Amino acid sequence: MNASIRLFNEKGMANVRLQQIANDIGISVGNLAYHFRNKEAIIDAINEEASTAISEILSAYRIFPNLIDFDNQLEKYFQFLQTYPFYFVDLLELERQFPFKKSSHKDNISKMMSQIHKRFDFNQQRGIIKPESQVGVYKRVATAIWVLISFWKPQNLVRGTLDQAKQKRNFKEIIWNQVYPYLSEKGVAEFQQLILPILEQTSSDNS
Repeated sequence: MNASIRLFNEKGMANVRLQQIANDIGISVGNLAYHFRNKEAIIDAINEEASTAISEILSAYRIFPNLIDFDNQLEKYFQFLQTYPFYFVDLLELERQFPFKKSSHKDNISKMMSQIHKRFDFNQQRGIIKPESQVGVYKRVATAIWVLISFWKPQNLVRGTLDQAKQKRNFKEIIWNQVYPYLSEKGVAEFQQLILPILEQTSSDNS
């Protein structure tokens, strides 16, 4: 499975054959087929592993009663994207080839967006987020943040990769930039006290 994930990430899921996976780990394709009868079985197993990882990220919610809670979750999403970039890069291809997986992907997407939206509601109650200027604004912002998380890796691969520390800071900053305009005065103070030092430390980790 590790070899398959690496090959899918490097070459794209649709371009990897069972024979290539067998060659990579140094066994015959027949021996590989004894464990995984075909590529679909490997993808199914990896999808289960990735779905479990997404579930664990979603469970890391409301652990801290401040903005650090969301930043910690962004950290986990970034690590997921580093491990399973093909999961989002090949999202459409996955659904075309394996339509039975569509419902699980849709469920994860729905949970991600719902949880981001609930963060706005929670922090609005804390006085960290301003009241909505229009009904539904925060639901739309939550959708935009989901899009940024999900398609961060594809656009990063197209535009050229930075070193990991810069990638992480860039990833977090782009998402925090969606939140910042809606912070109250109290929210801005909390952001500057708690989040800015984390972003600055992220860039200096590999410098």
